Amino acid sequence: MSWNVRNGGRDRGGPDRRDALARVVAEHRPDVLAVQELRDRDVSAFADRLCLRPHLAGSWFGQPVAVLVRPPWPVLAAAPVRRPFHHGAQRVTIGTDAGPLTVLGTHLHPHTGARRRVEAGWAAAALRPARDGLALLAGDLNTLDPYADHVERVARLPAAYRRRHLRRDGRTVDSRAVSRLLAAGLVDLATAAGPTVPTGYGGAEFADMRLDYLLATAALAGLLDTVRVLRTPDTRYASDHYPLQATFALNPPPPLPR
Repeated sequence: MSWNVRNGGRDRGGPDRRDALARVVAEHRPDVLAVQELRDRDVSAFADRLCLRPHLAGSWFGQPVAVLVRPPWPVLAAAPVRRPFHHGAQRVTIGTDAGPLTVLGTHLHPHTGARRRVEAGWAAAALRPARDGLALLAGDLNTLDPYADHVERVARLPAAYRRRHLRRDGRTVDSRAVSRLLAAGLVDLATAAGPTVPTGYGGAEFADMRLDYLLATAALAGLLDTVRVLRTPDTRYASDHYPLQATFALNPPPPLPR
């Protein structure tokens, strides 16, 4: 599952949404949760409440990202990607019965497509060692996909938010970050899943868009069972993004013989 939980589930002057966030995760029980904007002061309590093991990448300029793993899946390696992402990127390698699975959770720059394109290159490079195996990039990429016509929906946005999705000419939709990741050999798993924003909680900066992605290597895409945007009464108001969840034909590795 990948989910931008918006400001750790608490907005200044707004409702405390942390219980709703926890209910959603408890109901859908992801084995791996890539979460954006789960603040570092909240990650341990959130993970403990849900019996998950947290791996947090602190933010350079924005908010942290984390990848949380459910036991008994073994974590073979975990470390932040050492690049100056606006928010951050966390890489975790998990043992499975089909071999190691590398998950990269990230959250690309919110304001400029040029910067998102650079960050996408860093993310692709971080996954390059696993490109022939099992790997997944999960997160809020703040970018529209390159294969749909987004002109009308972008035109509906207020000017301040419209600029986020346009190139310097002010007319061309900027999908370069996702294009760069696809060019690196990743497969978009959720092309038919539908919009991930807005929800009933969020706002003016969105117009029926899919900004959240699960991008897999070909080997992992071949193991995909289902992928969907989770639209429930809780997810409608728990954040300004809906969570995106995929299931794969994978199991924890068998125990080592004694």
